Amino acid sequence: MPIEDLQQAAQKIAGLLATLNKLGGLRLKYRITAGDGARDPQALEARVIYVELGGPDTPLLTQHNGELLRALETLAVQMLRLDQREHDLVSFDAGNYKALRAEELRMAAETAAEKVIRTGVPYAFPPMNSRERRLLHLAFREIQGVETASNGEGQERFLAVYPAGKAHLPVASPVRARGFGRR
Repeated sequence: MPIEDLQQAAQKIAGLLATLNKLGGLRLKYRITAGDGARDPQALEARVIYVELGGPDTPLLTQHNGELLRALETLAVQMLRLDQREHDLVSFDAGNYKALRAEELRMAAETAAEKVIRTGVPYAFPPMNSRERRLLHLAFREIQGVETASNGEGQERFLAVYPAGKAHLPVASPVRARGFGRR
């Protein structure tokens, strides 16, 4: 169900962030924009609430591929009782992380497409969240000679790139990079 009262939703998010600062010892500043001002200028997200985070603890939010930033979004979406398909309505960002990550993924898409076109061998990206897979799918729409598909389940879901018309080729499952929470 869509957010009926944007101001009330923004106040709930502000309360969550204030509590995290107070009880969690975080040092974050935040600006919450709701309504038309929250719209994504690049139209990558359908957001109606945009939360910009800053302050001394900003690096904590963007470490490990923005895991804490995504966790805060997830908490906000759960708190507002939004359906999983509506997760794009609320967006958190810190230090312009999302725009920088989108550019990084676009460049990775170009590099992968070059390799797939040159070799004819499919390429598999490491598992990533649905937003990042979506950004890759969108980047590949602009590139001729390749097609994409998401494969795998849950946290192991990944995006594969195939030569155009050859999505039937087998693709090796990617090896998840060692990182936070993995040994």
